[in-house]
Amino acid sequence: MRDSLAGKLEKGLETAVFASRWILAPFYLGLAVSLFIVLIKFMGELFHLASHAFSSTESEVILGVLALVDLTLTGSLLIIVIFSGYENFVSKIDHSEHRDWPEWMGTIDFSGLKLKLLSSIVAISAIQLLKQFMSIQNVSEREIFWLVVVHVVFVVSSVLLALSDRIAGHGNGHGASATGEAEKPGH
Repeated sequence: MRDSLAGKLEKGLETAVFASRWILAPFYLGLAVSLFIVLIKFMGELFHLASHAFSSTESEVILGVLALVDLTLTGSLLIIVIFSGYENFVSKIDHSEHRDWPEWMGTIDFSGLKLKLLSSIVAISAIQLLKQFMSIQNVSEREIFWLVVVHVVFVVSSVLLALSDRIAGHGNGHGASATGEAEKPGH
């Protein structure tokens, strides 16, 4: 009788812990809503760039385009986090009815998600650094120094994470590749 009670208690606890993953669902929904905020900012930047296209200098146009690229990368990063995080931690999405479902969705494990996240952060950091270099006359040496230091830290961190994942066996061809496609045996 006592074992039965302990077993039921354990089963109930495991059920509750397993169901707690759904607490993350509103987080991913919030990230999806934040895509609209990024879109609003993107449209504002695009409107500003287009309305000043004839009066802007070449470097101002390049800075505007870099801002658009930066926002696009941020939106793409959000999509990766939303779909991969939801599928890894909450629930699998039935994509059989979606003909245009990208192949990488559902194939990125937590290790791949970390690498993609850090790679996107490195790209965004590089764009921010490039934007500052484009307007170097308005930026102090101290600001440039710290931007370079932060960027180098991101780069080194991503390399170390990739190496540690490879050493741990996460990058050995099992699961998703860096492009998000499943590796074929023998490749």
